[in-house]
Amino acid sequence: MTDQSDRDTWMMRAQQRPMAPVTPVTPEALEALERAAAHVQGGGLLVVPTDTVYGIGALASDPAAVARLLAAKGRGRQMPPPVLVAGPDQLAGVVADIPSAARALIEAHWPGALTLVLTAAPDLGWNLGETGGTIAVRMPDHPLALSLLRVTGPMAVTSANRTGEPPATDAAAARAAFPSGAPLGGHDDDSGGVLVLDGGPTPGPVPSTIVSLAADRALAPVVLRDGVLARAALAAAVDPVLRAAGAAPLADATGRHDGQHGEPREVGA
Repeated sequence: MTDQSDRDTWMMRAQQRPMAPVTPVTPEALEALERAAAHVQGGGLLVVPTDTVYGIGALASDPAAVARLLAAKGRGRQMPPPVLVAGPDQLAGVVADIPSAARALIEAHWPGALTLVLTAAPDLGWNLGETGGTIAVRMPDHPLALSLLRVTGPMAVTSANRTGEPPATDAAAARAAFPSGAPLGGHDDDSGGVLVLDGGPTPGPVPSTIVSLAADRALAPVVLRDGVLARAALAAAVDPVLRAAGAAPLADATGRHDGQHGEPREVGA
């Protein structure tokens, strides 16, 4: 089997994986999700809960919305935001490749608190900042976030706090960080400002673990940031793949931050 056919087969399996259940599906929750999706698709910023902390995000394919996101966060283009997806199928056309080590990590830890830095598709055309040809992607394990992403598509999402302040772990803290934020359902006009999708408290404040497998890191992954997922859990998933390829296990491949592949990155949700 060729590498391309192997990747295609894996992607087909990924698309057939059962989706996480969406709960609760009350009329109020459904209305809030619909308004949230419409706001994002219209270029607005949205505060959204995840399985780590609250994030603030925009449609990843909308350069004007991403620029507003970076301005709201108080960060420059040198810190590009990560991208949240509803599943591995949304990586098609976004990343250039999904290395075998990345596939092993996705199968073991998505949805979950794992952000992967991969090589961006050469014709992606998104303007997330100074990415160095890479893109950080994550599938959060949160029903509201996943429901939203299935409608909007990939979103650029960073932690919902001003630079230098602690991340928000509930909607109230997120609203305090972004005073223009209004709870969904509170206003008739959602065309501007920041909206807040309240999903209750999140487990934070520890963020996701970030692993780079971009370019020459495909078989030499490096942990860029320790987070919820311990290195032992990462190694259990990826070391068999690395050893089969004759590469060093994760414990021997991690280490110094070398500043390549678009690093450093914005703190993601």
